[in-house]
Amino acid sequence: MPLLPALAFARQLIEGRLKNGGRALDGTAGNGRDTLFLAQLAGGSGKVWAFDIQAQALSNTAGLLRENGVEERVELIAASHADLADYVREPLDAAMFNFGYLPGGDKTVTTKAGSSVRAMQAAAALLAESGLLTAVVYSGHPAGRAEAAAIEQWAAALPQEQYQVLHYRFTNQRNYPPQLLAIEKRIRKPNR
Repeated sequence: MPLLPALAFARQLIEGRLKNGGRALDGTAGNGRDTLFLAQLAGGSGKVWAFDIQAQALSNTAGLLRENGVEERVELIAASHADLADYVREPLDAAMFNFGYLPGGDKTVTTKAGSSVRAMQAAAALLAESGLLTAVVYSGHPAGRAEAAAIEQWAAALPQEQYQVLHYRFTNQRNYPPQLLAIEKRIRKPNR
């Protein structure tokens, strides 16, 4: 099997975790492709929360969900992903972030290091045991470089007793290819 690009690998990892009836988060709704993916995996009894600060992103996502008949499974939230703990209080089986800017939108509106790290902290705290968080990071623009560095630093400092962190990236490609951080919440071992 060939090595997958970062987003395709993130989806493959999530497919192995999110099952029918599961709970998931899309921290960066964008054009709705990840939200749709999560909603289809979560099934009719599942739930997905999707965040974006841009009205256009939420409109695009709502349209895609309607076209695919899964809109009832998703709660679209017009707020920063940094505030997700104000809206989501259930354990998450999966969380996805696809940082950067809205494809086809205003490239001056980007995710930022501070709010992105806060969002990932909140999502990691909400993960159920064996839950998985994926973050695709783009460092091809100045805000993206700062964001990637902050996210990598935060993830590297997570306690290994609670989380496993995978950093997946291609080191010989030009033009700053996207990279993936995958964070798994470990299963607690019972005290003996």
